[in-house]
Amino acid sequence: MKSSDYSTIQGRAEASFVEKRSEFIGYIKHVETNDEAVDFINEIRAMHRKATHNVYAYILREGTTSRYSDDGEPQGTAGVPVLDVLQKEGLTDVCCVVTRYFGGILLGGGGLVRAYSHSAKIAVDAAQRLIMCSCYPMNVTADYNMYGKISYILPEFEVKLLDTNFAENVTVKMLVKKDFAEPLKEKLTDITNGGVKVEQFDECFENFA
Repeated sequence: MKSSDYSTIQGRAEASFVEKRSEFIGYIKHVETNDEAVDFINEIRAMHRKATHNVYAYILREGTTSRYSDDGEPQGTAGVPVLDVLQKEGLTDVCCVVTRYFGGILLGGGGLVRAYSHSAKIAVDAAQRLIMCSCYPMNVTADYNMYGKISYILPEFEVKLLDTNFAENVTVKMLVKKDFAEPLKEKLTDITNGGVKVEQFDECFENFA
């Protein structure tokens, strides 16, 4: 994965398990701002008002922000392990909340770390991962007799096709990974002897997983 690319999740997911009669429920959601993360944390808290703890951690690309809370558990035994899982999984733009209903048996510091780490990990594993790649939207317009050649070479450049418009000419709309943009334009010019119009738009991020 290129340095500008990043890994996140789609939508939200949850998973749970029981450790010595304590129930742990891990929730994870795609968020892009601090407000979205806080809203998600508050939503889970509202769902589980009677829970003993609602521990959280989140990582955002915006401002390279990361935050966590032990929510009353001994310092370093809850929020940090959850954050550590997100970091080790290489995720960003995610918020994970782990709800605990205490079952009456103390787990100890090490037991808590393992339980919260496991809760975060099973929530991550339940989610759909996305690899967001830096890319350019591109429109390629050419005569119909060039369409076959253009279609043939596109797979070499790992493009993501969006639409093909058959009008007076053929226009292929696609997303092209950043590193492939210039080589693709050169190849298109070469195979069509300059008989192609290429429009490249502003850089964006898109899932290529």
